[in-house]
Amino acid sequence: MAQDLVALSSDYRFWMQKLSVWNQASTLETQQDTCLHLPRFQEFLRRMYEALKEMDSSTVTERFPTIGQLLAKICWNPFILAYDESQKILIWCLCCLINKDPQNSGESKLNSWTRALSSCILSTFRFDIEEVGLFTHGLGYAPTAYYPGLLKNMVSSLVSELRENHLNGFNTQRRMAPERVRSLSQVCVPLVTLPELTPLVQALLTYRGHEPQEVLHPEFFDAVNEAFLLKKIVLSTSAILCLWLRHLPSLENTMLHLFEKLITSERNFLRRIECFIKDLLLPEAACHPAIFRVADEMFRFALLETDGAPEVLAALQVFTRCFVEALEKENKQPRFAFKTYFPYSSPSLVAMLLQRPEGDPQGLWSQRLRRISEMLRETVEDQTHGSCGGPFASWFLLVHFGEWADLAAEQLLMLEAEAEPPEALLWLLAFSSSPGAGRRQRAQTMVEVRALLGRLAKLLGRPTLSAADLQAAAGAGPGGDPGAPAGQRLSRRLLLTFLLCAPGGRAAAREAIALMAQTDAIRHEIVGFLDQTLYRWDRLCVEAPRSRELARELLTELRGQA
Repeated sequence: MAQDLVALSSDYRFWMQKLSVWNQASTLETQQDTCLHLPRFQEFLRRMYEALKEMDSSTVTERFPTIGQLLAKICWNPFILAYDESQKILIWCLCCLINKDPQNSGESKLNSWTRALSSCILSTFRFDIEEVGLFTHGLGYAPTAYYPGLLKNMVSSLVSELRENHLNGFNTQRRMAPERVRSLSQVCVPLVTLPELTPLVQALLTYRGHEPQEVLHPEFFDAVNEAFLLKKIVLSTSAILCLWLRHLPSLENTMLHLFEKLITSERNFLRRIECFIKDLLLPEAACHPAIFRVADEMFRFALLETDGAPEVLAALQVFTRCFVEALEKENKQPRFAFKTYFPYSSPSLVAMLLQRPEGDPQGLWSQRLRRISEMLRETVEDQTHGSCGGPFASWFLLVHFGEWADLAAEQLLMLEAEAEPPEALLWLLAFSSSPGAGRRQRAQTMVEVRALLGRLAKLLGRPTLSAADLQAAAGAGPGGDPGAPAGQRLSRRLLLTFLLCAPGGRAAAREAIALMAQTDAIRHEIVGFLDQTLYRWDRLCVEAPRSRELARELLTELRGQA
């Protein structure tokens, strides 16, 4: 604590000198210096409050004899008062100076002074100019009502000027000079979180000049995007679209913010991921191909860096679904061809994947799955479409619409015991689980999956099942190699689908999952599968009340064990 006070005292002297310089001069240089230091100063002010609240008023004046001067200088600096939470923290500091039971006239005067200063802050601005007071009184306004109104009118005037600037084009007599627009954006940097300035912020973002280079200050873009991500400002979709189109780092930071959320928040909770993605306005903004391509490319890199992490895969699928919904809502007739969003993929394959399963009766799902599998197989193995990027590019396209592979697993498990599993569906499962495998290895995986499906089909006729029966049917896994992670994951995926869909499997589900979930990694994988299945069933309106109830119960129990 003593060391903290020593450091605080040193910082106190530094900021006291800074405030003196800022208040004595009102030049562009001092304003820029003030804006540059605002985040650090707010942090100092917060530390100051943490120290003050532990002291009584006499200790405060003894330890910081010029505390009144410091707080007064802050009160008369509009840049500090307008920045983020500085005004609120300043009021907290002033409250620490008030003595609830003053013992002498000095403490009473300090109380009166502190309350007057607090009142000054709360009224936003106050000028002791008689003419201004008479003027506002004549208009029927009190200072507390007049100055916010003045700010509102000023913002409205600037917004109108920016819009007029856009409409007038090259009419230079009525255009706002680029230097003034840039200066205005820089002045707004510490003020972007003020609700009164939101119209001006949006007008600047949507402003279109005719200069060859960007006129808005980079710090303005950074400040607006940070405030948006922290929910300190509400912007329209058009403003966000302009922000990300004009300043690529803002879009990149937004995507990194999303990935960070996936890592630090509760995993495999797709409804929460969907809400978060929609709150960021990513789906609507992604209707512009440039935004979609950048976001999609960052998802691709994230999958490569994380070796196909389930969280990233799930987020990509949720993002794609929300994007498609936004695209359909925005345009009955799309402004951009789907090839613009997926330029390296077969347009007919993209069109097929975009036809969401919930639009068709379940009887047609198998037909669509076979067609999707055939088109992918041609692209991956025959290369008839001249695809770019090899198998990974095709797999990356498929995982955007991962529900088709999940439906393939369910369709295979719903076949009659004597029915032969369609090769197209077997290939789709083998490819989705291990895109890096060669043709021969994929064919072997299909043989093993067919054998597993046959063993599971034989269990359907039994009135009761045990976990041992299911474990025996699963064997060593579809790849026949206990050390092959992709083969083991595919085996678990089919077994879990069987447990949820087959009446006999539901009875043994808890015991079977307890045997499977021997490690945290596998338990996490099972939780993700259950959450994704429920999410997909809700969207497809699948009528399976018992399976839904079981999946929800298992999901709750496994999350409780995490």
